[in-house]
Amino acid sequence: MLARIFSCAVVGLDGVIVEVEVDYGNGLPGMTIVGLPDTAVQESRDRVQNAVKNAGLHFPRHRVIVNLAPATVRKEGPSYDLPIALGVIVLAGFLPQDKVENTMVIGELSLDGVVRHARGVLPMAATARANGFKRMFVPEVDAHEAALIPDLEIIPVKTLADLFDHLTGRRLIEPYLPSADALEPLFTPTDFSEVKGQEHVKRALEVAAAGGHNVLMVGSPGAGKTLLARAMPGILPEMSIEESLDVTRIYSVADQLPAGTPLIRYRPFRSPHHTISHAGLVGGGNIPKPGEISLAHRGVLFLDEFPEFGTRVLEVMRQPMEDKVVTISRAKGSLTFSANFQLIAAMNPCPCGYYGDSLKPCTCAPVVVTKYQKRISGPLLDRIDIHIEVPRVDYEKLSGNKISETSENIRQRVQAARNIQQTRFSNIASSNIVSNADMRIGEIRQFCQLQDEGQSLMRAAMSQLQLSARAYHRILKLSRTIADLAGSEDIQSPHLAEALQYRPKLMIG
Repeated sequence: MLARIFSCAVVGLDGVIVEVEVDYGNGLPGMTIVGLPDTAVQESRDRVQNAVKNAGLHFPRHRVIVNLAPATVRKEGPSYDLPIALGVIVLAGFLPQDKVENTMVIGELSLDGVVRHARGVLPMAATARANGFKRMFVPEVDAHEAALIPDLEIIPVKTLADLFDHLTGRRLIEPYLPSADALEPLFTPTDFSEVKGQEHVKRALEVAAAGGHNVLMVGSPGAGKTLLARAMPGILPEMSIEESLDVTRIYSVADQLPAGTPLIRYRPFRSPHHTISHAGLVGGGNIPKPGEISLAHRGVLFLDEFPEFGTRVLEVMRQPMEDKVVTISRAKGSLTFSANFQLIAAMNPCPCGYYGDSLKPCTCAPVVVTKYQKRISGPLLDRIDIHIEVPRVDYEKLSGNKISETSENIRQRVQAARNIQQTRFSNIASSNIVSNADMRIGEIRQFCQLQDEGQSLMRAAMSQLQLSARAYHRILKLSRTIADLAGSEDIQSPHLAEALQYRPKLMIG
């Protein structure tokens, strides 16, 4: 009698239904697993045999063949332990097949039958619902994550014995009901009121938050670049439930969901060290996993000591910054991960850090300063809308008792500007544009028209600053954001002038 149990594999960020077929074969007693399993799946033979035995059941004294279909999808990880064990129990006649109909099963087994955490439960649950499954058996520790998907009965399983008792009707397991408990933030941002001085930098970050623009901060050590960057998530708009699920799915696949946090409701803040590899930043591996830019999806990617990152590492960011996705190609196929992040980069102007400082002289030769700054390529700088200098803070501002504006007040203005953009882009068919920074050429032509005075100012800027076509369009998008913050329907000359002052002033002669 052939037993069939349904489980799920995760390919990229999406789930693929896996049919676990269990049957007897010819040969000595034991278990054989086929269907493109990796080492962790192969090792489930011993885990399943001991878990079935310790659940008080007898493992069949026959050759057991387990097929994981479709065989064209590589199966990885130990989450197939529970469906294989359940298939063996059905095959041995301890359970009828109809007890597991219309049900998806996932979970790793320990030798004593305890069901352990599985990676990628959220996309698996979404796949189960999309394919018409009504019920899902998941590890007890992952039930809160699976319950984020509506219209799907989630049964939290603690041990294999508990699941057997539930299916035989001896002791039923109550379906998991999600609670409305407050969730802890993934990252607690610094409040802007804690940052002394730097009003013009705060203004630049407000503009960046309002339009989703990338920022590069340049200043001497200790000027407050890192502190300002860490305050950035506090002024970003709150995430919608769709955005939260989108981010949570990535963290679930990467197995980086914080304990007790089934749903990420706060915008991510990722700050990788400059020694990171390009695979760690954009994703990769033999079986590709999301990198830091995908983990920063819908949030902030902060790159401190920007020129210290490897050239190859920085250059691979160019395509994701434009397309908002990253595609990782391997011989076996390509996977696409979401990467709609907001880049906040910080750097010193030279190796010693004090080029242009008002108090401390720079000890670097001009050629060394130029070489250091040119570690960041022109095409990458062109993709950063806002370039801002962060000067040394005066003693009077540091020691003063004046309280700066709070992040909440700034966030309200940012939210008002985003609401304007949401209304503007809502009429565009099949559009995934959520902010001004996402606008394409067609939207720029439609929403960023300049008046005669603005045309003259832009013509002069194009000539004097030697702007590329990309820079021209980015200035228009930035001007549109500044106008939105001001509540203006048209882009005025002051809005365009402010956008132009955020162009790079980094390279020295």
